[in-house]
Formats: sequence, structure tokens, C-alpha cells
Amino acid sequence: MSMKSTIIHVLAEGMSAAQDKTLYPSVKITALNPKSVTYGQLYGNFDPITREWMEGIASHYVRAASKDTSPTLKWILFDGPIDAIWIESMNTVLDDNKKLCLTSGEIIKLSSTVTMILSQKT
Repeated sequence: MSMKSTIIHVLAEGMSAAQDKTLYPSVKITALNPKSVTYGQLYGNFDPITREWMEGIASHYVRAASKDTSPTLKWILFDGPIDAIWIESMNTVLDDNKKLCLTSGEIIKLSSTVTMILSQKT
């Protein structure tokens, strides 16, 4: 209950409201709770019946943010309880070079304006 999410939103609003856009660009936050969905729903998975790839929520948000070429900062906020299993799965799909590696073999490169933020609810 330390108001981490509120602080992140206040920071984003303050940066977006600043007059000097070269120093403080606008910020767009996309928040999701990673524990509210399954791993497959979060990152995507193959449907065993149709053998089609079903895109996940996080991969959709990361792809959309990375394709956006505007100078607006895109913060993808994973706001929810973080446990060892969830953080290990995040470590598996996100590498050190800011690339999201999906089970389908697709690799999504995060642009310089995209930031993924983990805010653990306690």
C-alpha cells in the first residue's frame, strides 16, 4: 500500500503537462495485471485444436507501442502481484537487448520510447 502505481501515474501526468517537450515528452501508460490472465493469454500461445497462433495481451501492447514512431514515451505497466513463477516467465521472453521473444518464434524489438515497468502490489 505504498502508492507505487499512483506515483507512476502522477509522474507521467507531470511529464506530459510540462511545457518543454524536448526535456519531458508526453507519456502514455498501458497498465495490466499479469496475474489476472494465464501465461498463454499474456504472451500468446498456439491453440491446440486449430493450430493457430493466438496473440497475447502483453505481446499486443508491446507490438503496438514499438510500431508507434511518435516521440511520446510508452510505458507498459505490469501492475499486480509478482511471484517467482511469473517473473521467471518474464525473464524467459524478455531478453537483455529489449526484445520480446515469443513462443511463435516472433521477436518484437522494443523501441527506445518503450519502457516496461513492474509494480508489485503487496
